[in-house]
Amino acid sequence: MSKKPVIGITMGDPAGNGPEITIKALAHKDLYERCNPIVVGDARMLEQATRFTGREDISIHRCEKVSDALFTPGTVDVLHMDLIDDVSRFEIGKVSIEGGNAAFQCVRRVIQLALAGEVDATTTNALNKEAMNKALEFYKGEKSDGYTHFDGHTEIYATYTGTKKYTMMLAHHDLRVVHVSTHVSLREACDRVKKARVLEVIEIADRACREMGIAHPRVAVAGLNPHCGENGLFGREEIEEISPAIEAAKAENINAIGPLPPDSVFSEALGGWYDIVVCMYHDQGHIPLKTIGFVYDREKQAWKAVEGVNITLGLPIIRTSVDHGTGFALAGKGTSNELSLINAIDYAVKMAGSKEK
Repeated sequence: MSKKPVIGITMGDPAGNGPEITIKALAHKDLYERCNPIVVGDARMLEQATRFTGREDISIHRCEKVSDALFTPGTVDVLHMDLIDDVSRFEIGKVSIEGGNAAFQCVRRVIQLALAGEVDATTTNALNKEAMNKALEFYKGEKSDGYTHFDGHTEIYATYTGTKKYTMMLAHHDLRVVHVSTHVSLREACDRVKKARVLEVIEIADRACREMGIAHPRVAVAGLNPHCGENGLFGREEIEEISPAIEAAKAENINAIGPLPPDSVFSEALGGWYDIVVCMYHDQGHIPLKTIGFVYDREKQAWKAVEGVNITLGLPIIRTSVDHGTGFALAGKGTSNELSLINAIDYAVKMAGSKEK
């Protein structure tokens, strides 16, 4: 890279631990050696977070535009959006229309910045889907260009960038997974396993790996049913939808392998057999990633690590995210682990560098 990329970071739902995680992450001075971070959110919530985390040595610099940012260690630049009426009375740790609207507005703004080229990549803290959709319904779309419901970040990004073909990728170091479907019921997820969609996700997975510098990606494709259906004994999706998609991908010179039994493919991927795994539904991919990325210390009764990165593939802009929720129960305590956000920022930096090349 000829220059350090500018990374736009949303504060997430202000009632959650996003502001605290952001302060703790940006307190790492070495992060500024790799990128120029700017937070999109309410500066007053970030100021409060410095007190919660005991990092009152960190100063908050309010910016009206990205070009106002200082990008100096010890100072957190915040593109200030006046989102919370009264910070002293705003209740953290609770679902609220005000918090949901604030989180949504931050996401919409950072997308605008990326599309305008004012930031090179975006990284999102967690939002609460219930709070966001309560806010969208309350305002009847007047604060969201007419939209009154979104399933989550991924769908917001797809909508505001006009993207039709996209998917979620989760990554923990070299283990990467992508999904055929995400935020739908398990019953509906099974119905969405169709050749066209499976092929689409295989193609996106292959392209993403190449963009990350993997010259010859090995794309593992998980089955849907136990033992990949046992030749139709436990279901026919592998025979009628997944295998045909894999054959079509091979015809495009994609090294697609499978369908592979879901109960063993992730161990094989961890062992270096594959570069990415195509999963058929949300939990099939999320559970293995969070099992290795979320580590709880029994003796200390505390989280030793909360790692993992969420990347939306197929967009015209870069979006990475923490792979955890809003942490309402931890909000205000200053104890939340910032590693997931640091990893998400670093992934954004890496992808911005690959894009520039």
